[in-house]
Amino acid sequence: SSHFGSSHLDANPWVQAPCRERSLRDHSPKHSAGMFRAASARLLQRVVRTSPCPAAARSFGAASGSKLKCVMLNAARLDFDGRINWDKVTNAAELTSYDISATSEIRARVEGADIVMNKEFPLPGDLIRSFPPSVKLIAEAGTGYNNIDLDACREKGIGLCNVPEYTTEAMGDYAITLILALSCSLAPQMKALARGDRKYMHQCHLGTLHHFEIQGKTLGIIGGLGYIASRISAKALALGMKVVASDMPSTPLGMRDNGVEVVTFDDLLARSDFVSTMVPLNKHTTGLMNAAAFDKMKPSAYIINTARGPIIDQGALIDALRKKKIAGAALDVFGEGSAPPPPLPDDSPLYDVFDEFDNVILTPHIGWQRLEARQRVVDMCGDNIAKFARGEPMNIDMQTGLPIR
Repeated sequence: SSHFGSSHLDANPWVQAPCRERSLRDHSPKHSAGMFRAASARLLQRVVRTSPCPAAARSFGAASGSKLKCVMLNAARLDFDGRINWDKVTNAAELTSYDISATSEIRARVEGADIVMNKEFPLPGDLIRSFPPSVKLIAEAGTGYNNIDLDACREKGIGLCNVPEYTTEAMGDYAITLILALSCSLAPQMKALARGDRKYMHQCHLGTLHHFEIQGKTLGIIGGLGYIASRISAKALALGMKVVASDMPSTPLGMRDNGVEVVTFDDLLARSDFVSTMVPLNKHTTGLMNAAAFDKMKPSAYIINTARGPIIDQGALIDALRKKKIAGAALDVFGEGSAPPPPLPDDSPLYDVFDEFDNVILTPHIGWQRLEARQRVVDMCGDNIAKFARGEPMNIDMQTGLPIR
C-alpha cells in the first residue's frame, strides 16, 4: 500500500516475523489569473485588488450559482512559484484560495464552504469538529492523509479524498537520484568545496571516499509494493540493481514477475546496500527503523527516507552513524508531515550530523516538488472535486480509513 493513513490492523503489518487578500479574475483561456508568486518580491503583471487582510487569499468567481464552494487553505505549498494552472479546480468549484493559513484562521475561512482543499497541513480533531455543517469533503492535495483526524471526519459526516499517484515519477526519480549521489561521493566533494577545501579538485584521487558502481548492488524497499515503490523498483532494475521488498506478513514471499523479490523485513535489512523506507506513517511504522533495525544492516549500507520522518528513530540513526553501523543517510523528510510546517528546528541534531559526516544528505522534501508533479496533483484534485459534485464516491473508505482500489 502506498497510502499514509492510519491502519486498522492491530499487529505491525510492516514487520514480518522471523498577509493580503487578493481577488483575481481569469483573463486567459489557458491560465487562471489567480496564480501569483507567494514568496516573491516581483510584482504581478495582472490587475490585483488588494485589501487589508492578515493573509493572502484568492477568490475565483463562479460561472453560475450551482457550483460547489471550495476553499484552499495553503496554495503556496503547491504554487510557490506562480506556475500552476488551477483551471481544473475552478471548472469544478467556486474557489477561494489562501496561500497560507494559520490553524486559528481556518475555522473562519471554511465558513460556507462545501469542500476544504489542503496540502499536508495538520487538521486535528477539534478543528474538524468545529467545521460548519456545509463542509462535506476534505480534498487532500497529496498522497498522505495522516495529517487529518479521520474519527472527527466520521463524526461530522465529512468525506475524504487524496491523490495517491501524482508524484510517482517524481519521487521515483528522486530516490534514484539519492542512490546515485551516495554511490559517487557527490555530497562529500560538494561539501568540501563549499567550505573552501579544494583538495579533491587538486589531487588525482578520491582518497577514502565511497565511490562505486550501483550495478549489481541490492536496493531494499520497505513497503516496496506500492505505487511509488514500484516505480523506484523499475528504475533500479533498469540500472542493473537487484531489488528486494518487504511488505505485510500476508504477502507471499519470493520472486515476482517484475524482478522484485519479496523478503522478510530482517532479510531485507541484512541483504541491502541501500534501504529505502516507503511505508505509511502510523502507529505500526513510527520508529520502525530503530536501533535494532540499524544493527541488522551492513556497515557499508545507506538508509534513504523520502516517506515520513518518524519512520526512522532519529536518535537511533545518529547513534548508528556515529558508531559506523551504517555508511550514510539521505533524508528528505523529518516531521510527521511530508514537509513543513513545522520546518526542521535550527537546533536539530541532524544538522550536527550533516556537518559531522560527509555522507549525510538533508533536503526539505523536494522529491515531490517537480513542476509536473505539482500540476498533476492540482489537476487530479480538480478531478476528485468534479466527481464529488456529480455524486460519485470518493477514494477513501471512511469506515476503514483505507484507500479504495
